[in-house]
Amino acid sequence: MATYREIQKWMKKNYGYSIKTCWIAHAKEKCGLNPRRSPNRHDQQIRTNPCPDNKFESIRQAFIFFRMI
Repeated sequence: MATYREIQKWMKKNYGYSIKTCWIAHAKEKCGLNPRRSPNRHDQQIRTNPCPDNKFESIRQAFIFFRMI
């Protein structure tokens, strides 16, 4: 499975923009994968920075490229 850093580098190279690790975690949840839990997250049920809808599909393409889904 690819690391968050590898996904971020792939996104920057292929789509030209940087993404946040919290977006990756939210996209993983939406795709049915188990994301890492951040130790500094106050509430495990509330997302302060959810993945934007316009970025979700490109992150999903990264998951497909890395054979995560």
